[in-house]
Amino acid sequence: MTAVPSADDVGRFWNDGLIARRGRSDGGVRPGDEPERLVPVTRPLVPTGPRVTTSPAGQALRPRLDALRELVGLSRARLDRRTLAEAGRVLEEAAARHRHSLDLTVVALAGSTGSGKSSLFNALARAQLSEAGVRRPTTAMPVSCAWTDRADGLLDRLGIPARARRQPVRPYDPALSGLVLLDLPDHDSAAVGHREQVDRLLGLVDAVIWVVDPEKYADAVLHERYLRPLAGYAEVTFVVLNQVDRLSADAADQVLDDLRRLLDEDGLALGEHGEPGAAVLALSALTGEGVGELREALGMFTSRRCAAELRLAADVDGVSSRLRKAYVADGRPGLTQRARQEFEDRLAEAVGAQAAGLAAERAWRRDAERACGTSLKRVRGWHDRLFLGARARARADEDAELGGYPVAPRRTASRPLVERAVRALAYEASAGLPGPWAQAVREAAARGAEGLAEALDEVAIAAAETAATGAGGTARGVRPRWWAAIAAAQWSLLAMQLLGAVWLVGVFTGDFGGPWWLSAALLAGGSLGGPVLAWCGRIAARGPARGYGLETEHRLRGAAAGCGRARVLEPVAAELLRYREVRAQFVIAAGEA
Repeated sequence: MTAVPSADDVGRFWNDGLIARRGRSDGGVRPGDEPERLVPVTRPLVPTGPRVTTSPAGQALRPRLDALRELVGLSRARLDRRTLAEAGRVLEEAAARHRHSLDLTVVALAGSTGSGKSSLFNALARAQLSEAGVRRPTTAMPVSCAWTDRADGLLDRLGIPARARRQPVRPYDPALSGLVLLDLPDHDSAAVGHREQVDRLLGLVDAVIWVVDPEKYADAVLHERYLRPLAGYAEVTFVVLNQVDRLSADAADQVLDDLRRLLDEDGLALGEHGEPGAAVLALSALTGEGVGELREALGMFTSRRCAAELRLAADVDGVSSRLRKAYVADGRPGLTQRARQEFEDRLAEAVGAQAAGLAAERAWRRDAERACGTSLKRVRGWHDRLFLGARARARADEDAELGGYPVAPRRTASRPLVERAVRALAYEASAGLPGPWAQAVREAAARGAEGLAEALDEVAIAAAETAATGAGGTARGVRPRWWAAIAAAQWSLLAMQLLGAVWLVGVFTGDFGGPWWLSAALLAGGSLGGPVLAWCGRIAARGPARGYGLETEHRLRGAAAGCGRARVLEPVAAELLRYREVRAQFVIAAGEA
């Protein structure tokens, strides 16, 4: 439990882009090797130097630290600094710990007043190194004992003053080689400074031996303030029941069983039957009973040379667990094909793509009727144009100039429909996302919605003008050839009709000779052929008119969809992609992949 640094301090440490582990293949450091310093760069470096960590814990930890660093970097624009401060602290501590030998194991003796920490410290060191007595509190400052000559850098980092640094009796016990043991002040000391030292050092050491006694092993402060919050650090935790010499064998077994029960309720996994977890032992520092067993367990723990990495991995586990709600979504959020299609359908409805298609179809059929209609109807149209009023004639001229298509109004897109389409898309895309990322998706959609209706107006007008100029349509100069053929046939039928009428009149007046029925046949054929040919033209125009209407609708729909994609869909998809990137980094940092 170290003090949380400020956001600026956090950025200074984890923004350097380097959380690297350096070590040897044999896990050791040769005398004379100096700790390597981290170089502030913007990308991970390949570890160099004399130390290479080969323990499984170290190999698993490095990609998790790299992923956590990437996660923090990608999240700065979406999460507040306070949320990322703890992750920054973990990266800072990992960088600081990797500056020192990873084959050294720092273990702290922690406990309450009168639990016998100092007596156990002296028993493990086999020397009177820490003051022990009935005065409370006895230990006013942390005292260290190092079974190595290379612990000065670590002790400087821990803030252990030179006067509190001890050495065990030489020659060193080879079973404890590389161990740095600390005797901490009481965590329940009346002196506030003592408790602050305990909290600070518990956040820096590699492992902790919690020393409890038969009277205070169930102390609520110990379990609620320390053991329960540190349940994730079971692999680097020892729990020692001291002073068992004051109990009978049966009573000691009962107290030990009750202690295990309480630890289980705290969520602290117990390393029994070969499973990883906290070691629980019973001993007496006064008589030496069980001390040898603890020394042997410490020797095995230290010889593994992975305590620092296990502790850092537990730190990453803890911060990942607390960040989970900021990165893990409910279900599988994102833009489905259905959501994209519905968004484009709503935009097409907003610009009236279907109505425009129907209007284009009617205009095509109207032009076909004009081109294929009877000659008498064409003459009547000319008559109407000659005798219409000025306003109607101007409107007819404008309509004729545009090939029969009216000019699109300046405001064509329905604003409420556009807003509804954007809201529905933002809701669909952000559903299930963690709060910050859902907010980012909604903000991206809202930014894209600004000016979207006006942009849709422009594409709708451009599409209408394209249709009016005859792109694939019926503007003058690109009309279907069969219209001209039918029109020529209509003129021929009109000429035959006129010829038959004149001839029939001439037969009755005696001006022309010949059978009357032949002239009547010409007149009847011309009169009936025109409407029949016009009707055939209308039937033939249905298919092309429908095709042209669909083409106009698809063109306008495509223009609206392209506008919506550029302004809304692509920014929203970019935010979702950013979330997927950080989610992938979180999975690695949390050790889930």
